[in-house]
Amino acid sequence: MEKKHIFLILLIVGTAFWGISFSVTKLAIGNYSSSLFMFYRFLGATIVLSVIFWKEVKKTSLSSLLVGAGLAIPLCFGIYLQTLGITHTSASQCSFVAGSCVVIIPVLKLLFYRKAAPLKIWVAAVIALCGLFVISIKENFNISIGDLYTITGSFGFSIYLIMVERQAAVRNLISTIVPMFAMSTVLAFILALSQSDGNWMPANQTFWLGIAFCALFSTAYMYTVSNISQRYISAEKVAIIYLFEPVFGAITAVFMLGESISWRILLGGCLIFAATVISEVKFKKPALVVE
Repeated sequence: MEKKHIFLILLIVGTAFWGISFSVTKLAIGNYSSSLFMFYRFLGATIVLSVIFWKEVKKTSLSSLLVGAGLAIPLCFGIYLQTLGITHTSASQCSFVAGSCVVIIPVLKLLFYRKAAPLKIWVAAVIALCGLFVISIKENFNISIGDLYTITGSFGFSIYLIMVERQAAVRNLISTIVPMFAMSTVLAFILALSQSDGNWMPANQTFWLGIAFCALFSTAYMYTVSNISQRYISAEKVAIIYLFEPVFGAITAVFMLGESISWRILLGGCLIFAATVISEVKFKKPALVVE
């Protein structure tokens, strides 16, 4: 099996972890600060990955530190706003809206790098945008504050994916993973300092179980696989593969939180899933028969 296909499978497994994490995060945060939750999530991931990649950590160069720190800024921005979004809307809706990066990435690459995506990516992006419109836009064309936080966070996450793709083309990103999460921890700590009510050690088992799950699976595992996989898969395709995330997110929200799936979420979800399929199908031009 080609490495591209192996990482494709690993990414889809990771999207399951991400989808589950929306419900886990909503349950775990409760009345606590979203930035405090994010701080412990990044701290846990940094510790785990420091152990796993200890050989890389010992020989970390200044270049790796700088690249990791640069990647941490849009990543932290994106995750913070999406975590904030979860506290203002349902977990299933938040997971679908987070998929807006599939539309944002080709637009940003065209604007800043003059790099046009293949036609099928644009078709998939438009279909996904229609799905997001169905899910997010309510009567009188109103959009909730939770959806606004999530969509804005998707801009940060889209910039992160584009930066990862560009760096992965010129270097091995394994050495930047720990510095990236270490800087993310510092940024989240600063946010937590400004928002914390003084309770840095919540006496709530659900909070810490949520931290453990998100730190290990939806952060340490998923972002490591994502960074490495972009040596073989483009940012646009990675973003569209991530649209499996809301499918898992919606299913988990039904069973864990008792959320109901409205016709909007169902229809919009089907459109987003169709976009995923279109982006991965190889369309062959019909052969010309010369008589």
